[in-house]
Amino acid sequence: MLNQEQMKKYMVFSEEVRDALEHNKPVVALESTIISHGMPYPENLETALSCERIVRENGCVPATTAIIGGKIHVGLTEEELKFMATSKDIIKCSRRDYAYVIANGLNGATTVATSILTASLAGIKLLVTGGIGGVHRGAETTFDISRDLQELATHNVTVVCAGAKSILDIGLTLEYLETFGIPVYGYQTDEMPAFYTQNSGFKLDYRMDDVETIAKSINTKRELGLDGGVLVANPIPEDAAMDAAVIGEAIDLAIREAEREGIHGKETTPFLLSSVLNATGGQSLTSNISLVENNAKIGAQIAKYLY
Repeated sequence: MLNQEQMKKYMVFSEEVRDALEHNKPVVALESTIISHGMPYPENLETALSCERIVRENGCVPATTAIIGGKIHVGLTEEELKFMATSKDIIKCSRRDYAYVIANGLNGATTVATSILTASLAGIKLLVTGGIGGVHRGAETTFDISRDLQELATHNVTVVCAGAKSILDIGLTLEYLETFGIPVYGYQTDEMPAFYTQNSGFKLDYRMDDVETIAKSINTKRELGLDGGVLVANPIPEDAAMDAAVIGEAIDLAIREAEREGIHGKETTPFLLSSVLNATGGQSLTSNISLVENNAKIGAQIAKYLY
């Protein structure tokens, strides 16, 4: 965490979030790349507002993170959320971009990686997102591995997600997580979810069927001094899940398009998600909204038990 002087210099807390942290109330961090780069307008703003509402309904305070005018914001007003949803002047900000964006007074949407970093700096224990980044297909030659995984390994922040994005190599992502000692707890599932679908075919070591058990394991990890985060894999609701064959074909098509266009680095995921959206006639967006709202609900329920 930053000291008080550094917090005043670099961070802006909403009144709601500041009060919650000062009085040890449960807070749930939310990322902003899903707003600025993950969904079209107005669905992005509607989803952001919906997730914040769900977090409050489940007894926690939402803290959407972003960089606005070079300041790290922890908790956004509705006006700021709309700015993040509509402005074209928003940098997709991972760790390598973080200091530059802040130092130069720019605007940045926090990825999962920088949302984990921001939550850690602010003293927030849990982050909700849609899907975790991971090892991209073909990474054995491209070395394209999301920074999300290293930030998760480094910081004591729990991340609730609908598994790894199905555009990734889920098997290699799980191997990477294991190498860096990141526990993956399946919430009411034996398999790693695949974002748009409930199952990936890759078994998880630990299934937990209630939020209290998950929180107990997280608290015990911290009490033992075992640094690093925890990943909670929460499958997309069954009624919102997509047909595996349909989404698989759309992803394969998107990957081929990315290769033809020479898309790489941090532009890869937004490009692939946009291509999948077009290929599925918008169905993937409906599924995406449903899964992130479900993660907000389960994440808040877990956060109430963390200390």
